[in-house]
Amino acid sequence: MPFSLLPPPPPLISPTISTFSSSKLSNQKRFARIIVEASKNDDEEPAFNPFGFVTDNPSSRSAIQLPESPAEDGNVGQMLYRIEDKGRDYGSYIKSGGFRWFVRETGSRERGRGTIVFLHGAPTQSYSYRVVMSQMSDAGFHCLAPDWIGFGFSDKPQPGYGFDYTEKEFHEVFDKLLDTLGVTDPFYLVVQGFVVGSYGLTWALKNQSRVSKLAILNTPLTPSSPLPGLFQQLRIPLLGEFTCQNAVMAERFIEAGSAYALKLEKADVYRLPYLSSSGPGFALLEATKRANINDINSRVSAGFASGSWDKPILVAWGISDKYLPQSVAEEFQKGNTDRVKLQMIEGAGHMPQEDWPEKVVGALRVFF
Repeated sequence: MPFSLLPPPPPLISPTISTFSSSKLSNQKRFARIIVEASKNDDEEPAFNPFGFVTDNPSSRSAIQLPESPAEDGNVGQMLYRIEDKGRDYGSYIKSGGFRWFVRETGSRERGRGTIVFLHGAPTQSYSYRVVMSQMSDAGFHCLAPDWIGFGFSDKPQPGYGFDYTEKEFHEVFDKLLDTLGVTDPFYLVVQGFVVGSYGLTWALKNQSRVSKLAILNTPLTPSSPLPGLFQQLRIPLLGEFTCQNAVMAERFIEAGSAYALKLEKADVYRLPYLSSSGPGFALLEATKRANINDINSRVSAGFASGSWDKPILVAWGISDKYLPQSVAEEFQKGNTDRVKLQMIEGAGHMPQEDWPEKVVGALRVFF
C-alpha cells in the first residue's frame, strides 16, 4: 500500500449533534431576545420583586436593602452606630424597684397646672409622645413618660430572673416608679395601645384615687376589640419566637395601623431597641403570652362603666385606626355617657400622638 502524507479526512458530523447545536443556538438567541425585550419594558412595568414589601417602604429601606458599599454602612454594627443616639428626647435614666427606667420629662411641677403621665402600648415606646409632651409643657403642664420595663430604652430583664412580665408585676413596678419620681398627688393619666397600654387602664381601675382625669387614645376598651395579627402570631409556639426577633416589627406595626409611613429618622428610633439585642423581642413575647386579653378587655369595659368609675374620661380616637374600629370607642362611651367624652381625630390612625400630635394636644388642653 503506498504511503501518504495527507491527513485523514475529517470525521463525519453526526446529524443528531448538528441538530442539537442548531437548536441550542436558536434557544440562546431567543432567550437573549426575551431578556432584551424585558429590559426595554422595565420603565413601563417593574419586574416582580419578592422583597418589594420591604424595599419599597422608605422607612425600612436602610434596615433591609443592601447599600452600595456594605462594608461602610450595611452591617448591623455600623447601623447601630448611625442611630444609637437617636430618640432620647427629654429623657434620662432612673433607678427604681431594682430596674433602670428610661423616663422622658418636660415642664416643671412648679408650673401649677398639674402632672400628666403618658403610658405607651406594645410594641412601641414613650418616644411616640415627644411632640405632645413638648407642647403640653409649653401650656404649663409637667409631663412624664416612661418606657415600660422590657420596652424602649428601659431595662429588659430575662424572664424568670426578677421579672416575668405579668400584669401584676407591671403594676407593682409602676407604683414604685411613681414613688421614685415623687408623683404623690392625683395626676392626669394618658394611655394608648395594646397589652402594656391596657395595663395602664387596669392600674387606673385599682388606683382611682390617684387619677384626676383619664385620657384614652386608641386602646382596646371592649370585649369585642380585635387583636392584631402581630399579637396573635406572638402567642403561637415557635412562630412567636421567630416573630419577636423581627427588627422592623415596631415600625411595621405603627405603619400598618395608620394611613402614613414613618419618616426614616422616626423609624430608626422605633427599630433601635429590637436591632440592639434580642431582649426587647423576648420581653414583648413574654408579655403577650402572659396577657389574658379577653379578661383584660372585659375588666376594662366593666370597670369604667356607670356606677364603677366617677372620674372624667376623654376618649380621643384616631378614626383611621386599622386595628381598632371607631365602633370600639362608641360602644365604650355608651357604657358611661355621663363620664366619657368621645372626640374623633380625623386623619390619625392607631397612634394619634404620632400621626397628628397637634390635634391630640388641642384635645388634651381643653380636657385637662
